[in-house]
Amino acid sequence: YQRRVRGDPEDQQPSDWADEPETIVDPDASQPEDWDEEEDGEWEAPTISNPKFKGEWKQKMIPNPDYKGEWAPKDIPNPDYVADDKLAHYEDIAAVGFDLWQVKSGTIFDNIILTDSVDEAKALYDETTGKTKDGERAMRDKIEDEKRQKEEEERKAREAEEKKDEDEDEDEDEDEEEDEDEEEEEDKKKDEL
Repeated sequence: YQRRVRGDPEDQQPSDWADEPETIVDPDASQPEDWDEEEDGEWEAPTISNPKFKGEWKQKMIPNPDYKGEWAPKDIPNPDYVADDKLAHYEDIAAVGFDLWQVKSGTIFDNIILTDSVDEAKALYDETTGKTKDGERAMRDKIEDEKRQKEEEERKAREAEEKKDEDEDEDEDEDEEEDEDEEEEEDKKKDEL
C-alpha cells in the first residue's frame, strides 16, 4: 500500500531541536509562609509553560513518487447491457411511498397525484383540497381553541388551589403564634403568683 505523501528523507531533525517538556516548574515560585505540611501536605511548586518547548518534531511531507493512485478494478463492457431510454416510464403506478422526518406533528398527506400537467394537478386540487381546506382549517382551529381554553381553566384552578393552600398555611401559622402568645401570658401570670 502506497500513500500519497511520505516523509522527506532529506528533512532531518535540527540539532538545536531539544526534547524539552511542555511545562516546567516555576522558578519564581516559593512555598508560602503559612504552609503547614501536616495539614496541607508536601508543597509542590506550580508549573508554567516551557518557553523552550517547540512541540514534537515532525518530518516534512512530500508527494510520494511511488504513489499510483487508488486501485480500482478495470472496467470492461457489459455484454448483457441493453440501452433503454424508457426505463423510468410507467403506465400505471400502484403505490407512492414517503419517508419523512417532521418537527411538528399533524401534517396530513392526501389526494396524491403524479403528473406532468400543471392544469391536471390544479384541477384535482380545486376538486379535492381546494373545497375542503377552509373547513378543515376551521375545525382544527376550533379544536386548538378548545384545548387552549381547557388548559387555561386547569391552570387557573391549579393556581386557585395553590392560593387556597397558602392562605390555610398562613392561618395555621397565625393560630400557632396566637397559641404561643397565650402560653407566654399564662406563664407570666403563673410566675407573678
